[in-house]
Amino acid sequence: MDPAKLMFRDGLMTGERILVTGGGTGLGKEMAEAFLKLGAEVIIMGRRGKVLEETAAELTGRHGGTVIPLACDIRSAEAIAEAVGAVWEGGALTGLVNNAAGNFISRTQDLSPRGFDAIANIVFRGTFYMTLEVGKRWIAEGRPGNVVNILTTWVWNGSPFVVPSAMSKSGVRAMAESLAVEWGRYGIRFNNIAPGPFPTEGMSKRLSPGGGMENAERSANPLGRVGEMTELCNLAIFLMGPGAHYVNGQTIAIDGAMYQATGGNFSGLRAWTDEQWDMAKAMIKATNDKDKAARTV
Repeated sequence: MDPAKLMFRDGLMTGERILVTGGGTGLGKEMAEAFLKLGAEVIIMGRRGKVLEETAAELTGRHGGTVIPLACDIRSAEAIAEAVGAVWEGGALTGLVNNAAGNFISRTQDLSPRGFDAIANIVFRGTFYMTLEVGKRWIAEGRPGNVVNILTTWVWNGSPFVVPSAMSKSGVRAMAESLAVEWGRYGIRFNNIAPGPFPTEGMSKRLSPGGGMENAERSANPLGRVGEMTELCNLAIFLMGPGAHYVNGQTIAIDGAMYQATGGNFSGLRAWTDEQWDMAKAMIKATNDKDKAARTV
């Protein structure tokens, strides 16, 4: 994220206290940095405490301010309740960014229940657990709140080969649109961002094992490129910051019109052979094994 490309004034988010799930890496880290740069206090949440601590030190070293790392497995409602309770001890949140996710490409006939749950337990259940825990506190205390969920353009048309993600993200969209109406009377807003290709290391390893997909995304996109992180951050700031209080219940795509041009999903993988799928599965497994080993250190 290039701070010089932020389109909002310094200090815009002073007084905001925002929790970003999946905030230690990838898109979550980029948005956390943008909020911090504009004056917000940021809590970054994820499973890997060491990564969160390193990110917090990096961002505060760059911009000052306050970034609080908080390890939590959002697949557990009990863990979320404990973590959010700890957050509230330092003050109520003003905003929540549900960004934590997981995904990998797979032929659906190759999926196991465990493979499905690996995605659904984070994206579908974890997002609801987090939203409910934070939302109940806002309602009980009579506070307004602001929730932004990071989705995908597949919520409009589905996507082959990432069915657990397509199902889960669509469910989160339904949650946001439902609660925008149900909780609007409490001053709690819900909006969704549906990014197109914004390459991150984790996404590339599981959605484009072996590489090559990013070049295809560039050539297929009407703008001839992938997204820049600051562009995503500017949209997140608009929805999360002051001045957009009448925007509620919306899902906004940011993908250079790739969804309109190509469907924005993985339908192109229908051409893959059995050998290509076997190779992709092996690469994804190697990535997962490496990540598990890193979490145990």
